Amino acid sequence: MTIEVLNVSKSYDGKPYLKSVSLDISSGSVISVIGPQKSGKTALLRIILGLEQADEGQITLLGDYKYDRVNAGVVFQEDCLCPGFTAAQNVAMVNEKLSVRVARQELDKLLPQGLCDRPVEELTPGQRRMVCIVRACSIPADVRLMDQPFAGMSEAEKEKSIAYIRSVLANTPLVVTCLPGEELPFGRTCLLS
Repeated sequence: MTIEVLNVSKSYDGKPYLKSVSLDISSGSVISVIGPQKSGKTALLRIILGLEQADEGQITLLGDYKYDRVNAGVVFQEDCLCPGFTAAQNVAMVNEKLSVRVARQELDKLLPQGLCDRPVEELTPGQRRMVCIVRACSIPADVRLMDQPFAGMSEAEKEKSIAYIRSVLANTPLVVTCLPGEELPFGRTCLLS
Protein backbone atom coordinates (compact mmCIF):
# COMPACT_ATOMS: atom_id res chain seq x y z
CA MET A 1 0.00 0.00 0.00
CA THR A 2 1.22 3.47 -0.88
CA ILE A 3 -0.17 6.88 0.02
CA GLU A 4 0.82 9.58 -2.44
CA VAL A 5 0.64 13.17 -1.29
CA LEU A 6 0.78 15.24 -4.48
CA ASN A 7 1.41 19.00 -4.39
CA VAL A 8 -0.81 19.57 -1.34
CA SER A 9 -1.35 23.18 -0.28
CA LYS A 10 -3.49 24.57 2.53
CA SER A 11 -4.27 28.09 3.74
CA TYR A 12 -6.14 29.31 6.81
CA ASP A 13 -7.74 32.75 6.81
CA GLY A 14 -5.84 33.59 3.64
CA LYS A 15 -2.45 32.69 5.13
CA PRO A 16 -0.64 29.78 3.40
CA TYR A 17 0.60 27.03 5.72
CA LEU A 18 1.38 24.16 3.38
CA LYS A 19 2.90 24.99 0.03
CA SER A 20 2.90 22.26 -2.62
CA VAL A 21 4.02 19.38 -0.37
CA SER A 22 4.57 15.96 -1.95
CA LEU A 23 5.34 12.70 -0.15
CA ASP A 24 5.46 9.04 -1.10
CA ILE A 25 4.42 7.03 1.96
CA SER A 26 5.00 3.38 1.11
CA SER A 27 5.48 0.15 3.05
CA GLY A 28 8.47 0.31 5.34
CA SER A 29 9.03 4.06 4.92
CA VAL A 30 9.74 6.30 7.90
CA ILE A 31 9.40 10.04 7.36
CA SER A 32 10.07 12.90 9.78
CA VAL A 33 8.13 15.98 8.69
CA ILE A 34 10.11 18.86 10.15
CA GLY A 35 9.08 22.47 10.44
CA PRO A 36 8.66 25.34 12.85
CA GLN A 37 5.36 25.98 14.61
CA LYS A 38 2.59 27.07 12.25
CA SER A 39 4.29 25.48 9.22
CA GLY A 40 1.39 23.13 8.46
CA LYS A 41 2.64 19.86 9.97
CA THR A 42 -0.65 19.12 11.74
CA ALA A 43 -2.66 20.23 8.70
CA LEU A 44 -0.71 17.78 6.53
CA LEU A 45 -1.58 14.85 8.80
CA ARG A 46 -5.23 15.94 9.03
CA ILE A 47 -5.42 16.10 5.22
CA ILE A 48 -3.87 12.62 4.92
CA LEU A 49 -6.47 11.34 7.41
CA GLY A 50 -9.31 12.99 5.50
CA LEU A 51 -10.20 15.24 8.45
CA GLU A 52 -9.51 18.35 6.33
CA GLN A 53 -9.49 19.08 2.63
CA ALA A 54 -6.48 20.46 0.79
CA ASP A 55 -6.93 23.73 -1.11
CA GLU A 56 -4.82 22.25 -3.90
CA GLY A 57 -3.27 18.87 -4.63
CA GLN A 58 -4.52 15.43 -3.73
CA ILE A 59 -4.03 12.34 -1.60
CA THR A 60 -4.07 9.09 -3.58
CA LEU A 61 -4.26 5.58 -2.10
CA LEU A 62 -2.44 3.12 -4.35
CA GLY A 63 -2.19 -0.66 -4.37
CA ASP A 64 -4.57 -3.25 -2.99
CA TYR A 65 -6.41 -0.85 -0.70
CA LYS A 66 -9.75 -1.92 0.76
CA TYR A 67 -10.91 1.42 2.25
CA ASP A 68 -11.89 4.79 0.82
CA ARG A 69 -9.90 6.47 3.59
CA VAL A 70 -6.59 5.99 5.35
CA ASN A 71 -6.65 3.27 8.04
CA ALA A 72 -4.20 4.76 10.56
CA GLY A 73 -2.87 4.46 14.07
CA VAL A 74 -2.65 8.10 15.16
CA VAL A 75 -0.99 10.14 17.88
CA PHE A 76 -2.73 13.51 17.76
CA GLN A 77 -1.05 16.69 18.96
CA GLU A 78 -3.48 16.68 21.90
CA ASP A 79 -3.43 13.50 23.98
CA CYS A 80 -7.07 12.53 23.20
CA LEU A 81 -7.05 10.08 26.10
CA CYS A 82 -10.22 9.23 28.02
CA PRO A 83 -9.98 10.74 31.52
CA GLY A 84 -11.09 8.49 34.34
CA PHE A 85 -9.78 5.44 32.49
CA THR A 86 -6.44 3.82 33.24
CA ALA A 87 -3.55 3.82 30.81
CA ALA A 88 -4.21 0.14 30.04
CA GLN A 89 -7.92 0.75 29.45
CA ASN A 90 -7.12 3.65 27.09
CA VAL A 91 -4.91 1.36 25.02
CA ALA A 92 -7.25 -1.65 25.05
CA MET A 93 -10.33 0.33 23.99
CA VAL A 94 -9.00 1.02 20.46
CA ASN A 95 -8.74 -2.63 19.46
CA GLU A 96 -11.47 -5.12 20.32
CA LYS A 97 -8.97 -7.98 19.99
CA LEU A 98 -6.61 -6.44 22.55
CA SER A 99 -7.14 -7.34 26.20
CA VAL A 100 -6.27 -5.04 29.08
CA ARG A 101 -3.65 -7.65 30.08
CA VAL A 102 -1.89 -7.36 26.70
CA ALA A 103 -2.20 -3.55 26.85
CA ARG A 104 -0.43 -3.65 30.23
CA GLN A 105 2.37 -5.76 28.75
CA GLU A 106 2.91 -3.21 25.98
CA LEU A 107 2.73 -0.24 28.35
CA ASP A 108 5.22 -1.91 30.70
CA LYS A 109 7.79 -1.56 27.90
CA LEU A 110 7.60 2.23 28.28
CA LEU A 111 6.00 3.29 31.56
CA PRO A 112 7.57 2.90 35.00
CA GLN A 113 6.32 -0.14 36.91
CA GLY A 114 2.81 0.16 38.33
CA LEU A 115 1.55 3.07 36.23
CA CYS A 116 -0.53 1.02 33.76
CA ASP A 117 -3.48 0.86 36.13
CA ARG A 118 -3.48 4.50 37.13
CA PRO A 119 -5.97 6.95 35.63
CA VAL A 120 -4.25 8.81 32.79
CA GLU A 121 -4.80 12.20 34.45
CA GLU A 122 -2.39 11.08 37.22
CA LEU A 123 0.45 10.57 34.70
CA THR A 124 3.01 13.18 33.68
CA PRO A 125 2.69 14.79 30.23
CA GLY A 126 5.54 12.60 28.92
CA GLN A 127 3.93 9.44 30.32
CA ARG A 128 0.58 10.35 28.73
CA ARG A 129 2.36 10.74 25.37
CA MET A 130 3.82 7.26 25.86
CA VAL A 131 0.29 5.91 26.37
CA CYS A 132 -0.74 7.64 23.12
CA ILE A 133 2.18 6.02 21.28
CA VAL A 134 1.36 2.52 22.56
CA ARG A 135 -2.31 3.07 21.70
CA ALA A 136 -1.47 4.18 18.12
CA CYS A 137 0.80 1.15 17.70
CA SER A 138 -1.92 -1.21 19.01
CA ILE A 139 -4.37 -0.44 16.23
CA PRO A 140 -4.23 -2.66 13.14
CA ALA A 141 -3.28 0.02 10.60
CA ASP A 142 -1.85 0.60 7.15
CA VAL A 143 0.10 3.65 8.36
CA ARG A 144 1.08 5.28 11.66
CA LEU A 145 0.79 9.07 11.85
CA MET A 146 2.24 10.80 14.90
CA ASP A 147 1.92 14.55 15.47
CA GLN A 148 4.77 15.70 17.71
CA PRO A 149 4.59 12.49 19.78
CA PHE A 150 7.59 13.35 21.97
CA ALA A 151 6.24 16.68 23.28
CA GLY A 152 6.59 16.91 27.05
CA MET A 153 9.00 13.97 27.27
CA SER A 154 12.39 13.90 28.90
CA GLU A 155 15.29 12.86 26.67
CA ALA A 156 15.28 9.40 28.29
CA GLU A 157 11.53 8.99 27.67
CA LYS A 158 11.98 10.08 24.05
CA GLU A 159 14.80 7.58 23.46
CA LYS A 160 12.76 4.79 25.04
CA SER A 161 9.72 5.73 22.94
CA ILE A 162 11.73 5.79 19.71
CA ALA A 163 13.14 2.33 20.50
CA TYR A 164 9.60 1.07 21.17
CA ILE A 165 8.26 2.52 17.90
CA ARG A 166 11.11 0.91 15.96
CA SER A 167 10.46 -2.45 17.60
CA VAL A 168 6.77 -2.58 16.64
CA LEU A 169 6.77 -0.92 13.20
CA ALA A 170 7.53 -3.98 11.06
CA ASN A 171 6.67 -2.87 7.51
CA THR A 172 4.03 -0.30 8.49
CA PRO A 173 4.94 3.16 7.20
CA LEU A 174 5.40 5.91 9.79
CA VAL A 175 5.07 9.67 9.44
CA VAL A 176 6.14 11.74 12.46
CA THR A 177 5.89 15.52 12.68
CA CYS A 178 8.48 17.33 14.76
CA LEU A 179 10.17 20.65 15.36
CA PRO A 180 13.65 21.21 13.90
CA GLY A 181 16.25 19.17 15.80
CA GLU A 182 13.69 16.64 17.08
CA GLU A 183 13.54 14.37 14.02
CA LEU A 184 13.84 10.61 14.25
CA PRO A 185 17.39 9.23 14.09
CA PHE A 186 16.36 6.95 11.20
CA GLY A 187 14.31 7.25 8.03
CA ARG A 188 14.11 10.26 5.74
CA THR A 189 13.03 13.86 6.31
CA CYS A 190 10.61 16.30 4.69
CA LEU A 191 11.25 19.95 5.49
CA LEU A 192 8.39 22.44 5.70
CA SER A 193 9.04 26.16 5.82
